[in-house]
Amino acid sequence: MDHMVFRLHHHGRFAFTLIETIAAIVILAMAVPPMMFALRQATVDRIDPIRFSQARWLATEWLEDILADRHSATRGYDYIIEANYPHETSVASNPAFGRQVRIFETGADLRTPGAGYKTVTVVLTWADSKGRSRSLEVATVLTELEP
Repeated sequence: MDHMVFRLHHHGRFAFTLIETIAAIVILAMAVPPMMFALRQATVDRIDPIRFSQARWLATEWLEDILADRHSATRGYDYIIEANYPHETSVASNPAFGRQVRIFETGADLRTPGAGYKTVTVVLTWADSKGRSRSLEVATVLTELEP
């Protein structure tokens, strides 16, 4: 019996059999494509949060320019009209985005027409990773009153 144990250990296998090789190929053929699709989709999906963040920064950039114009000694409240902020179909710093501004003058309730308050809304548009149109609106209120 000791002789048989020695013989089994002495003649141990060092290679795969044909059946083991075919089984490994079949398993890999079934497992790799779904894993690759998942990795591809994850890479595509990570673009959308990045684009949203870029849109937020571009909207904030324009709002800051408008706020600076509002408080400028040479421009002021009356300068804040849509004509002074033309629609950009392609933002110079990031051509994937379009940008426009909407300005409505209202009363103190911010709903009815009036004077003294302007609601400024910056709208960014872009296409997401699947080609769908997306938009982001960021708004603020400006007043004619000086502190």
